Amino acid sequence: MKPLVSIIMGSTSDLPVMEKACKWLEEQEIPFEVNALSAHRTPDAVETFAKEAKGRGVKVIIAAAGMAAALPGVIAASTPLPVIGVPIKGMLDGLDALLSIVQMPPGIPVATVGVNGAQNAAILAAEMIALGDEAIAKKIDNWKASLGKKIEKANKELAEIKDYKFKC
Repeated sequence: MKPLVSIIMGSTSDLPVMEKACKWLEEQEIPFEVNALSAHRTPDAVETFAKEAKGRGVKVIIAAAGMAAALPGVIAASTPLPVIGVPIKGMLDGLDALLSIVQMPPGIPVATVGVNGAQNAAILAAEMIALGDEAIAKKIDNWKASLGKKIEKANKELAEIKDYKFKC
């Protein structure tokens, strides 16, 4: 089995956030890998990883970073693959990381989800892959259909609440 999605984080301290992406991909049975690489501490390893990812069969890279958040952009500069940035909440509630990731120069795009939005990054990666993979497209369709069922169930439960005098 070869990974279709590569999840990269600047350090293992980002793992509690990125586990949401891992869990979603696992539930959908989409092969992925997880690694820690630092744009600042291991720049040569980051460049090698980015240049070799496509040849290894990776289709999308999810790169998480906080603070200066250079990792997604550095990866995007060295690969033709789509890169999804996940800003990690840090010193400025993640605004510093968010702005660092979305403000890429022309020609080096990085798709960006919200601060700590690892699950959305996994879903977006799967949607990108689904453009050429009918089996993954079906998994996404089924998962999205389940979202409506959760809301319907929640509304039934809310209708049963009788603890309020003025609830109609």
